[in-house]
Amino acid sequence: MEKLFRLKKYGSNVRTELLAGITTFFTMAYIIFVNPNILSSTGMNWNGVFVATCLAAAVGTLIMSFLANLPYAQAPGMGLNAFFAYAVCASMGFAWQEALAMVFICGLISVTLTVTKVRKSLLLSIPRSIQNAIGGAIGLFIAYIGLKNAGILEFAGTAEGLTTGAAAVPRLVNFTDRGVQLALIGLLIMVVLMLLKIKGALFIGIIATTVIGIPMGIVDLSNIKWFDMSAVADVKEVAFAFFGNTGFSSMFGDPTRIFLAITAIIAFSLTDIFDTIGTFIGTGRQSGIFTDEDEKHLREGGQLSTRLERGLLADMIATVCGSLFGTSNVTTYVESATGISAGGRTGLTSLTTGILLLLCIPFASVVGIVPAQATAPVLILVGVLMMASFMHIRWDSFEEALPVFFTVVIMAFGYSISYGIAAGFIFYCIAKICTGKIKEIHPLLGGAALFFILNFVLQAVTA
Repeated sequence: MEKLFRLKKYGSNVRTELLAGITTFFTMAYIIFVNPNILSSTGMNWNGVFVATCLAAAVGTLIMSFLANLPYAQAPGMGLNAFFAYAVCASMGFAWQEALAMVFICGLISVTLTVTKVRKSLLLSIPRSIQNAIGGAIGLFIAYIGLKNAGILEFAGTAEGLTTGAAAVPRLVNFTDRGVQLALIGLLIMVVLMLLKIKGALFIGIIATTVIGIPMGIVDLSNIKWFDMSAVADVKEVAFAFFGNTGFSSMFGDPTRIFLAITAIIAFSLTDIFDTIGTFIGTGRQSGIFTDEDEKHLREGGQLSTRLERGLLADMIATVCGSLFGTSNVTTYVESATGISAGGRTGLTSLTTGILLLLCIPFASVVGIVPAQATAPVLILVGVLMMASFMHIRWDSFEEALPVFFTVVIMAFGYSISYGIAAGFIFYCIAKICTGKIKEIHPLLGGAALFFILNFVLQAVTA
């Protein structure tokens, strides 16, 4: 293990890496159930998508482990799968096979950008203030997901049967629900363990919360099937599906839909690229893969660390593989921050997560007993840890605070990492133009801002 992952060099050990990988797995395992539910709305086979999700996540994570030696997990991205199902298929009218073809093309484009160093340069064109904003905003984004998964938040309008209007605002629940009580118990356990500086605090907290959930009637052990491979045969219904009559040929066969197809591919690419960049920047300093030295070297014409370059490439290769298996864009998971917070620093963390993802195929019902109430507190506490990046922002400078604010607000409240980055880029350019500092705008950042604006315009036109 030492020779393969260089644990001592990165200040880690086997036990810490294994616990970190398990922690990451449990905080992201929800995707193997959520993704099939979303994509099956397009007509895709649920069991097939379930297996494809597990395979794509496992293969992508293993690529990250062996190619880049990084502690990041990969899986079909939330938001990207919704765009696939509800925008590309339901709204634009494309068949799911055609949407998979778009994802495949998106992956090839992103691999090309990464190999030719374009995406690397884009990464370092982002100002330090926005980098710090992205890190803190991802923390808020994760914490918000945690609060929702824990059931601590409800929406006033929804609770009263309203679906539209200003009445639908978030509020705290009254804590009478047993699920919410279990989440609070789990949060308290993890807080105490972390304050006592217990190694593996998050993983121990997940297991303890799950066990406590059994007598509370939240964790159900009755439906466990220890080895069930019945879903595997259905993956053939979705794997390599876009190479048939419906897919590449039909997507570009109708001239009236070519513009829409190109629009969707651009949207897939922008969202995928900036989700990944956001995750690497937001967690990179904590994991040690993106340092002040990296930033200094790039700005002086030097090179990024090999690990980071390979991490970017691994992410894009995973998207290509995912489309072949039969799922939407695979991306680096922001929940990897939980494993990094537990001490994960090398590819042994992601190797552990990848193996567990593969084991989900025959043991889905076993993995499924871990309730959301056990993993939600982890997301909340990771949010706490990631707030540290805000201390490096000059909030007393309106010029710097403006793009930072919109990055944070849009990402956290708008529920989108890529749109948060888009808002930050756009307002950064506005701030520099209005203050006569247009030369400080990196050409790639300015170009990305224009692409984001074009994307928003196209969405408005085609809606």
